[in-house]
Amino acid sequence: MPASLTQKHLLGKFRLTSTLNVETGLHIGGGGENLDIGGLDKPIIRDPLTQYPYLPGSSIKGKLRSILERLLNKPLNRGGGSGTYRYESDDLADGYTEIDGLDIPYEGARTCQISRIFGSTGGSKFWLKTAVAAEELDEKDNPKKIIKGEEYIQIKRGRNAPARLIVRDCHLFKDSAEQLKRVDTGLYMTEWKFENGIDRVTAAANPRQVERVPAGSKFQFELIYTVEDANQAVEDLQNIAIALAILEDDALGGHGSRGYGKIKFDKLELFYRNLTQYQQVTSTTIKAASLQSIQSFADTAALLDNFGSLSNEIQQNLLSGKGSTDE
Repeated sequence: MPASLTQKHLLGKFRLTSTLNVETGLHIGGGGENLDIGGLDKPIIRDPLTQYPYLPGSSIKGKLRSILERLLNKPLNRGGGSGTYRYESDDLADGYTEIDGLDIPYEGARTCQISRIFGSTGGSKFWLKTAVAAEELDEKDNPKKIIKGEEYIQIKRGRNAPARLIVRDCHLFKDSAEQLKRVDTGLYMTEWKFENGIDRVTAAANPRQVERVPAGSKFQFELIYTVEDANQAVEDLQNIAIALAILEDDALGGHGSRGYGKIKFDKLELFYRNLTQYQQVTSTTIKAASLQSIQSFADTAALLDNFGSLSNEIQQNLLSGKGSTDE
């Protein structure tokens, strides 16, 4: 964020909690430090203090982002290495990314449904309308060209947009951890999955062992959405809800096409606390400052089915500037 006399708006924060149920073995790799004979080829990631398996928030957030990019049909304007591409806003304002000889349009992070939720890093050598660049970035002498009848100027480096969404690391519920401790597989709280690749010419076998979090495990899921623009909050929360539902019909972690990583969310609950409530922490009762539930849902289907009434309640909270407990 450049130097400014004003800050970005902070109106409040929504919190969505749920139980993340693992329905088929799940693998999010941790990378082994040693290569042991007869050892695992692909170990999972574990908490370094407890050695319990956990699900990194970064993996879940990345999956939700990729789902929404496909859902909203965003172009692929950023190279990710190894021949991979993804979508990202190059700047706060609309423009074009020049990549592989193509001028690919991107939507500025001020309005882009993806970048305002998940954040974006400014691009380099992209094209912005000359008038916008002169007004917002004081860019005047860079190369210019005409795109679709309008003059654009090349920008050396675009502006970042911090993410409004935080996805926490998911840790096992206590009961689920105790249950996994009793699993007798030769691995601590996890299972082996033996696989075998066959050479199509020589028929030579290439066996491997993959570590998985067993089906039936239950993790604590939590995400936080920061409200910066009340007019965009309902749309953003709706897109997040849709992405969670699609994730259930997709897969989390590696090897999803081979049956890994089927998950399901249940016991979803949405909370809200506005800025006034945060500020009351040091000057009034605990009740006024506490985080209170707006609505709860049995599963993602119920969340989507009832999103109309939920959005009305979200808007009431945002427009009134009050928390759900304020009368």
